[in-house]
Amino acid sequence: MTKDTLHVDGVKYTTAEDGYFEKRKLTRAAGVWGLWGLAVAAVISGDFSGWNFGIDFAGFGGMLIAFAILVVMYYGLIFSIGEMASAMPHTGGAYSFARAAMGPWGGFVTGLAETIEYVATTAVIVFFSASYADAITSELLGFSMPGWVWWIVLYAVFIGINAAGANISFKFAIVVSIISIAILLVFSVMAIFSGQFSWDSLFNIAPDAGQTEFLPHGVLPILFALPFAMWFFLGIEELPLAAEESHNPVRDIPRAGLIARGTLIITGLLVLFLNTGVIGAEAAATAGEPLLDGFRAIVGDGLAAVLALFALIGLLASLQGIMFAYGRNMYSLSRAGYYPKFLSLTGKRQTPWVALVAGAVIGFIALVVLDLLAQVDAEGAGAVAGAIVLNIAVWGAVLAYLLQMVAFVILRRKYPNAKRPYRSPWGVGGAVTAAVIAALIFLGFLLNPTFVPAIIAIAVVYAVMLIGFAVYGRSHLVLSPEEEYAVSGGLHGNPQEEGYGGKVEEEILATDGVDESTGAGEPIN
Repeated sequence: MTKDTLHVDGVKYTTAEDGYFEKRKLTRAAGVWGLWGLAVAAVISGDFSGWNFGIDFAGFGGMLIAFAILVVMYYGLIFSIGEMASAMPHTGGAYSFARAAMGPWGGFVTGLAETIEYVATTAVIVFFSASYADAITSELLGFSMPGWVWWIVLYAVFIGINAAGANISFKFAIVVSIISIAILLVFSVMAIFSGQFSWDSLFNIAPDAGQTEFLPHGVLPILFALPFAMWFFLGIEELPLAAEESHNPVRDIPRAGLIARGTLIITGLLVLFLNTGVIGAEAAATAGEPLLDGFRAIVGDGLAAVLALFALIGLLASLQGIMFAYGRNMYSLSRAGYYPKFLSLTGKRQTPWVALVAGAVIGFIALVVLDLLAQVDAEGAGAVAGAIVLNIAVWGAVLAYLLQMVAFVILRRKYPNAKRPYRSPWGVGGAVTAAVIAALIFLGFLLNPTFVPAIIAIAVVYAVMLIGFAVYGRSHLVLSPEEEYAVSGGLHGNPQEEGYGGKVEEEILATDGVDESTGAGEPIN
């Protein structure tokens, strides 16, 4: 007789109520190019601003080395993620990989890291988008609105786009990605043929005593530049979150990741060299809007509002991509019961609109707190709060990267017989390399006092969430596809083939699942 509960690894699963998964459906709407658009859109705003602060720490030479290191890390990361996503083609992404490898607690810790990353990144993009939008309307239309009004407008508009249907979301991502890339290419052509680019400008930061122009502050600051070099790629790892909305996730997610990675390497190198060479490394190191400053250096200030509109398009592209990511991340964790289950409800258009709204509310509250702190002490608390929000996103990403690579190595050994339609060409060595680089970035956070407030803030969030999971969440889990894969030892969990819940869930509950520590398909004794 089928049981209605199952105890595994210190957690309890309960049979999903009738209609549970029907209220949480997603629609398959993406092919390779839709996934490419999603990945590029999520990242592309990093080419417009944020990356340049790494030059302040390490100079152009140090930033170039950091970029090269990050290219290696992201190749190892995306190859490994592609393999795990093909084996586990469901929405959980990082949480799912870590859940299968390290149990419910490992899955929760990893999934929470991605939630923090994506919600914080969205808030940062909304903040800067509001500033750009207000500058544009003030210049061209003669009206201005308070920042908090812009925040509400931006969140509402992009919740609407993401909730309107997966097909609309992917098409929008393709369009804004192409437009953003076109803007970067136009800038590159202008920079090359305007005569404003200078190789000498790349190295115009005065070196410290005993140092060189290439590494004006020495070798160690390269470690501090790595988090900023991540802005050229941060967000591409969200692709597995679209697995249940992809026509063929096993084939298309690895392929889209490869194409997107190549696209972003090219655009990143163009911006790193040409933007820095136009305005100079010294100016780029502290510029709030480096690409916009580059345009101004070429054509003057007369077209400032139009140029700001170009930068805004890049920001809005990433706002679309990252909002998609936090919506699916929160959806998958809540569908399994780690977060409140109502967050995974989907509407008539089969999009996780509740999770989208919840993430927006959290981000809006964070921005309001940031604004209040800035009003109290613009130079002190306000500046610290700004650094916290910016660095929380990168810290959450680094933690998720590290844990995913650990999961990859464990899964190769733990589930040797699990289906892996795509295998990483770099194998375990690639995952280990990516993990080592992620650990170095993590170490850079610990050594740099600028990042300490972000670490403290994340520690507080983790303490609250882990206590909540220990007290309540771990006793109310549901066998979602991510959990089915882990509990069945890698034999179940493909919703495209098996559907959701039903017979597979009943079989697992009836047989006590498998011993997750012994390998794929071996029953618990």
